[in-house]
Amino acid sequence: MGPETVLFENELAKYMGVPYVVTVNSCTSALFLSLLVKGVNAEDEVICPSLTWCSTANAILYLGAKPVFCDIDQDTLCVTTEDVVSKVTSRTKAVIVVHYGGLSVDVVKLRSALADNIAIIEDAAHAFGAFYPDGKRVGSSENLTCFSFYANKNLCTAEGGAIALFDESSAESLASLRQHALPINAWKRFTHANTILLSNQLSMLGYKMNYTDLQASIGRVQLARQLEFEEIRLKIAHCYYDNLKVFSPEIICQRDCCSYHHARHLFVIQLPLEKIKKSRNEILLALREKNIGASIHYAPLHLMPLYNGGKQPPTLPITENVAQSIITLPISSSMDEADAQYVISHLLKIISY
Repeated sequence: MGPETVLFENELAKYMGVPYVVTVNSCTSALFLSLLVKGVNAEDEVICPSLTWCSTANAILYLGAKPVFCDIDQDTLCVTTEDVVSKVTSRTKAVIVVHYGGLSVDVVKLRSALADNIAIIEDAAHAFGAFYPDGKRVGSSENLTCFSFYANKNLCTAEGGAIALFDESSAESLASLRQHALPINAWKRFTHANTILLSNQLSMLGYKMNYTDLQASIGRVQLARQLEFEEIRLKIAHCYYDNLKVFSPEIICQRDCCSYHHARHLFVIQLPLEKIKKSRNEILLALREKNIGASIHYAPLHLMPLYNGGKQPPTLPITENVAQSIITLPISSSMDEADAQYVISHLLKIISY
């Protein structure tokens, strides 16, 4: 860490309209540290969706807490306030909401429905550049909002993450915890006259989860081109959506996939498999034979032994139904409309019924 990291954090904070951004080595670390500073421990429960990448739930398990899985809305594929509230118990310490695919959850509505002592942490790994329903940029809420800069993300620095927040005390704790809880960061230690004394003043356990100047220098260039990348993704999304609406209206696209609320990190569709004479795996394989990198986001976590302990899992009917029919079409800022047309034309041939 050094001056490039500080500049990148400042530029991210300005972009999102928050006073503090703390960069870390991954979004997984961002989620873990956010739960940690909110006081989550082994006695607690944390509510989160099942239709998400394993990092969301793993960050809870790392602290010995229990993930409590909630269901989603079939159109948005995001958690609903009603189902989250139904899962709250006396042990609930926090809720992790996932802005699935890049579509933001209404965190204002959720906050008003929860007790003040229940923290909301936003998993915005998909949502860099998105906006909340109230028109504010994702990351600018009063919650701790965690981002990913992994290789396939909208803003990419090969690996890394960040936490956007308003609270100064939490920002200081996060900045310390990411680097062994040292009272001064690595760059300052090597430029400070009292470096030996300062580096020995440890009073708590910290972690090796810091960002680097090499990543930050990439991130600063990426951030400067963010609007350009967003416009490309919007064109791809419109191409997919408009063609599917005309030629295969029974395919369901995630709601608001072409609105300004959506970061369009993923373009997820639900296939009417009961009318298609092919399985989803056959469709995916046929697309990949045409060099189209379609995939699935995600298999439900609540059905996996790691999270249910081999016991009868909870019933999440919408999650389980959606998970059987979704596929993700490729979308990235390195594509153009001709690529999107290629994807759609082959998809429609494969699923014609």
